[in-house]
Amino acid sequence: MIQIGLTGWGDHDSIYAADTRTHEKLQEYSSHFPVVELDSSFYAVQPIRNMEKWVKETPENFQFIVKAYQGMTGHDREEKENPFETKEEMFQAFRESVEPLQKAGKLGAVLFQFPPWFDCRQEHVQYIRYCKQQMKGIPVALEFRQQTWYEERFQQQTLDFMKQEGWIHTIADEPQAGVKSVPFVPVLTVKEKAIIRLHGRNVHGWNYSGNANWRKVRYLYEYSEKELTAIAKEVKRLEKQCKEVIVLFNNNSGGHAAGNAKQLQQMLGIEFDGLASQQLGLF
Repeated sequence: MIQIGLTGWGDHDSIYAADTRTHEKLQEYSSHFPVVELDSSFYAVQPIRNMEKWVKETPENFQFIVKAYQGMTGHDREEKENPFETKEEMFQAFRESVEPLQKAGKLGAVLFQFPPWFDCRQEHVQYIRYCKQQMKGIPVALEFRQQTWYEERFQQQTLDFMKQEGWIHTIADEPQAGVKSVPFVPVLTVKEKAIIRLHGRNVHGWNYSGNANWRKVRYLYEYSEKELTAIAKEVKRLEKQCKEVIVLFNNNSGGHAAGNAKQLQQMLGIEFDGLASQQLGLF
């Protein structure tokens, strides 16, 4: 099975009617795609009421890939003080937060995306083990942003470690722009699921940090038909090896993600079952 979706549901104006209100967007989104990446959970552990609301707003078979809270992945080391007194309290709060999704069968995985400084070393391997233990049976996916994990001397060990620990391999497509980027490695580590996150290939903007708009520069990219054709080939190959392949487009800055997702869907000849009904406009 192949599922295609986007990162977040708020920034994709091309799939919404002009008069669509913010609180209506998730329901409308779920009439187009069967899966979404939930990013707000990265910035704050979400109140349970939010998760319950999102469960109600989406169809029965809809899935959320929930991004792990930044305190759990170390992104907040230079940010404001972590609101939790201990790591155990933080992980417990996060587990409780995603419980409504679990109970509804809508939690595809929790995505641990580690920052560019999180390199391949023993203490980081041990921390990943700690994260897995803290998640207590919740499906978890692992994405690196540091090239050392995929260097020739470490790549096979990295993949074997994911297999042994039960981590879903998050296969990243991104520019090859030095040590803060990773190669495209379409290898499965669990039989149940693979996740592919497509960040675009804006090589000139990937390491850009000149001002507060660096995220908009980084993900400003539209995949070409040739590039999507190559991606579609890899998606089909992976589908033969596991139960489910989830493809998430993260090239949002210029509004290209939704269009590229629809294009890939057409290339693969997929019709998604169980989507929400689309709102009918005047015409």
